[in-house]
Amino acid sequence: MVSVLERFASPGKGNGLRARTAINTGTLIFSAEPLATCVSLKMAKEVCHSCFAREKNLLRCSQCKMARYCNIICQKQAWSNHKRECKCLQSILPRIPTDSVRLAARILFAKLSPTKSKSEELYTLDQHESHLSSMSESKTQGLSQLASMLEMYLQEEVPELALEMTSGFPKSCRRPLDLIAKVTCNCFTISDGELQEIGVGLYPSLSLLNHDCRPNCVTVFEGTKLHLRAVRDIKPAEELTISYIETLSMTEERQKQLEEQYCFTCRCHKCDSRDTDKFMLSGEEKTWKKMRETLSKLEKLKEASDWQTLLDGCLLSTEDVHVPDENLYKLRLVDLALDSAVHLGHWAEATRYGERTLPIYRLYFPDPHPVHGIQLMRIAKLQHYLERIKDALDTFKQAFEILKITHGIDHPLVADLLVKMEECRFELDQ
Repeated sequence: MVSVLERFASPGKGNGLRARTAINTGTLIFSAEPLATCVSLKMAKEVCHSCFAREKNLLRCSQCKMARYCNIICQKQAWSNHKRECKCLQSILPRIPTDSVRLAARILFAKLSPTKSKSEELYTLDQHESHLSSMSESKTQGLSQLASMLEMYLQEEVPELALEMTSGFPKSCRRPLDLIAKVTCNCFTISDGELQEIGVGLYPSLSLLNHDCRPNCVTVFEGTKLHLRAVRDIKPAEELTISYIETLSMTEERQKQLEEQYCFTCRCHKCDSRDTDKFMLSGEEKTWKKMRETLSKLEKLKEASDWQTLLDGCLLSTEDVHVPDENLYKLRLVDLALDSAVHLGHWAEATRYGERTLPIYRLYFPDPHPVHGIQLMRIAKLQHYLERIKDALDTFKQAFEILKITHGIDHPLVADLLVKMEECRFELDQ
């Protein structure tokens, strides 16, 4: 790890990372390459399995029919990681294992490959908790099924899996179940520039970061490279924290998700104070409860890309005066309406919905946050398209003030943002 960080025993949390020196807001603290990655199954046809770029026309692997690449260069670069996986995929078709199983297999291949030395990362992985002893019986059974899938998946390439893992892996990783448990508790969701999930990866050193619902750091990705950046000033010896989950939710929802997925009860200040819950449940209770029920149905329409039905379903709820816009469920409905209007090409309507969300995002994201910055950039692009140039430039500037901290000036997304701002300035001058 770099000189500004050190590993320490975090009270009540196990291992953690803390600052050795003062760190200013916006500082790039650490960048990490993954031990292993894989593209999410739901994005397998849209994302290059080498560089993780989103492209429309990807070349498909002629053997496994699953992996896809931008071009022959990406395909060649990926072959050393894909060749063993490719045989496993062929052996199990038409079934394709879950993301966690494919990621665990890639970790195993990285360790067993004689051309790579990953001992430091695997030593760090050995220190991470699997949390098997504290998991519910149903969760353990679910992981056991994934472990069985891993064994079946690897049969083609690693027929003596138990023997290979016993001889080559740290003691705490020698059973497929142990490896799967560690992967599910410690992997990172890889997102693109606009925070859409595109894959999963294991970054063992940064898995030492503990969770806080109002963290002092954020993680953003450039391809598969993970950048850790400070979003608040950090004092010497202060623990570095990130959020494991989307924090725009009720305290009870956040705690439930953290308990189920990461096996701990969050006791951060935001959870103990429940400081935003009163705003998230503002308005007439019977009305927002109906909105909450409606959301689950509408989200299925989004999954099915039924945009017109989705937009129609959002209309009545988003205009209900008995619940203010800061109510969590109404905000989610307005965001769904924004998504559907964009997909339908209803630009003015999309802009109207988007602008309604901005004061609410400022309320719920008091620190610089990628989600807030991306929302601002998204709305600014809509304003620009509608030739509201002055409004667009102002919104782009607000986005820049956030994204220069969360992503950094050199990130491709911020470079694109700066180009958009220059376009607006040029058009205003004309």
